[in-house]
Amino acid sequence: MKKTAIKYLDFEVDKLTRSIENVKTGDSFATAVSLLLKDDLKYVNKKNGWKFNWKDEWRLNDREVYKLIIESSPEIIQAVVSLRIEENFVYMPLIESAPFNRGKDKVYLGAPGNLVAFACRLSFQRGFSGFVSFHAKTALIDHYTKSLGAVHHGGQLMVIDSMAAGMLVEKYFKS
Repeated sequence: MKKTAIKYLDFEVDKLTRSIENVKTGDSFATAVSLLLKDDLKYVNKKNGWKFNWKDEWRLNDREVYKLIIESSPEIIQAVVSLRIEENFVYMPLIESAPFNRGKDKVYLGAPGNLVAFACRLSFQRGFSGFVSFHAKTALIDHYTKSLGAVHHGGQLMVIDSMAAGMLVEKYFKS
């Protein structure tokens, strides 16, 4: 099997919200996370402003790729995450907000945090006590420590432990 290179993540956790929040109005919108389908790949590509090749990521047998949508607008993908189930934790190789949810002119806050919380919830569901890991770009290690409660484990490896995962899941998925 071809070994894939580590991607050092540089997503911004702009705000931990209940769902996602419109930047201009402050309105909150209920979200849902589901598997990214083959038909979705025509929307999440470089031609449409996405940074990563999600088609290649989607094709990898050891990955589960999920999309975040607003429940009332399921045709618009807000963010995408790739997850790999390991022996006793969930590894997050890649995460990306939609082009319109990045930068100073973004439309919604909270999309990346929503998907990280989803990864933590999946980890709890799979019996891994919420543990999620990922590799961060060096400049963002402190950001992930402060915003997600992730712990720096040397090099560029970050780990979200059970306590931090529980808080994220509670924030995003409390009924």
